[in-house]
Amino acid sequence: MPICISPDLPAYEILAKEHIFVMSEDRAAHQDIRPLRVLILNLMPKKIETECQFLRLLSNTPIQVDVEFLHVSSHISKNTSQNHLATFYRTFDEIRDQYYDGCIITGAPVEHLEFQEVDYWQEICQIMEWTKLHVFSTMHICWAAFAGLYYHFDVPKYTLPQKMFGVFPQRVLMPHCQLLRGFNDVFHAPHSRHAEVRRVDIEKVNRLCILTESEQSGVHIVANNNGRQYFITGHSEYDRCTLRQEYLRDAQKGMDIALPYGYFPDDDPTREPHYSWGCSANLLFSNWLNNCVYQLTPYDLTSLEVYNWDWEAGL
Repeated sequence: MPICISPDLPAYEILAKEHIFVMSEDRAAHQDIRPLRVLILNLMPKKIETECQFLRLLSNTPIQVDVEFLHVSSHISKNTSQNHLATFYRTFDEIRDQYYDGCIITGAPVEHLEFQEVDYWQEICQIMEWTKLHVFSTMHICWAAFAGLYYHFDVPKYTLPQKMFGVFPQRVLMPHCQLLRGFNDVFHAPHSRHAEVRRVDIEKVNRLCILTESEQSGVHIVANNNGRQYFITGHSEYDRCTLRQEYLRDAQKGMDIALPYGYFPDDDPTREPHYSWGCSANLLFSNWLNNCVYQLTPYDLTSLEVYNWDWEAGL
């Protein structure tokens, strides 16, 4: 089944050319089924690129998914036109009375800042609190994972001495949890961040469970034991060339940037990078939609209020 988005969204034409099944809102309105409602809070600078990345992964499921985009109103985007935001995005005030089956909060290039120094921190806190009663399952990516773990569970983040940058092997610790069904014991995931969370702090919170981790890149996926929150420190949504673009951008600025680990064949940046995480990325998001959302979310989303914070879905 397709993802349902506006045919005017730039990603619509891009994904259609890739033979990814997208459906216009008009066609979806005439189908007698209830699709999943997924909200994407896009905090990344290159919003159109990020839209395509997540939509590719959300399309890999037999379930129809209606996707809406949200941006923070307390920050002015410098890399995306205001016309694009006004046309395809909504603000929190516009959706605060809505309910969603799933929500994705993306990363943001602000790991070097203390949370309270981020200009949209208060708005992010409002949104994260709102998800507890208005979203069945929320996935937090990279900086959003740090923000979510700190806001909900007071887990601190730590600044790294150098950027965690590359594609690292991740070890599955909970192979029978719904999110990781079908995963190999070891899989790969891209990381691009200046901060981390640590196992010792997470283990102090009895409602949290570490699902995957890496000897090189540390804690990777953390879950709330109620099965309704996931915190992912990596970027499985990245395209083949995203890390290369980041490396070239920083190198051209004269920054002291190391080659991304495990990415270029023979560490040669002139060669086509390996795309070693595509299968696991698609499985991660299809498992989330199919097993963690669709199988458990109520048909009537307004009944989400009865699924309180301690409701036990189980991992």
